[in-house]
Amino acid sequence: MKLKLNKPLCFFDLETTGTDISKDRIVEIAILKVLPDGSREQMEARVNPEMAIPEEASAVHGITNEMVANEPTFKEQSNKIYEFIKGCDLAGFNSDRFDIPLLVEELLRAEIAFDFKNTKTIDVQTIFHKMEARTLSAALKFYCDQDLTNAHSAHADTQATHDVLLAQLDRYDDLEPTVDFLNEFSTRRKTADFAGFVVYDKTGEMCFGFGKHKGKKVTEVLEKEPGYFGWVLNADFPRYTKKVLTEIRLQTMNTKE
Repeated sequence: MKLKLNKPLCFFDLETTGTDISKDRIVEIAILKVLPDGSREQMEARVNPEMAIPEEASAVHGITNEMVANEPTFKEQSNKIYEFIKGCDLAGFNSDRFDIPLLVEELLRAEIAFDFKNTKTIDVQTIFHKMEARTLSAALKFYCDQDLTNAHSAHADTQATHDVLLAQLDRYDDLEPTVDFLNEFSTRRKTADFAGFVVYDKTGEMCFGFGKHKGKKVTEVLEKEPGYFGWVLNADFPRYTKKVLTEIRLQTMNTKE
């Protein structure tokens, strides 16, 4: 079954120095852009992360410090990467919880004025877990009867994710091949900051998704406990989370004036 697209959909995957969204960096990115007419464009880049790649990370994706020592940094490639995905929806495997938040952090470090407000996302892992609950390698075997060679290389994982989604659409009649449907179906919970520290409640109000104020409205917490905002800014939270909270605080202050 073919995807019904109103605008391009970018399947992408990251290989990184680790799994900490606020600290770790990208070492490889691969993007497969599918256009509404069915044509495709691809982009792949190695990245100097400007930090040492831990041995345990290299053991997973096979990328060593020596392999990226002479590669451009993310900031040096950031405009090219953003221009490639600008105006597109995004899809990946576990992308809502990891790849997208980490990509956003890198764009912020590079001082790229990105806008993802109208970007819809499809997390193929969520669809898989709702239907079968397995890993990407098992998903490719289950849906496509293929073995995932070069697992944990960004290019192989990106292509596998694309193939699995198309196979999922063929297998499940209740899945619609539109980004609107797949975005809603594959979203675990609507978040304001990608990383899930600020979430929306049933009424559309932004609430904290963590800590002692979990479930409480952000505006109410910042008004009653202004020191909490300062604590978040100085703590080890993703840059985009801090950006979202800063915008909320400024809007609240402007409303009072």
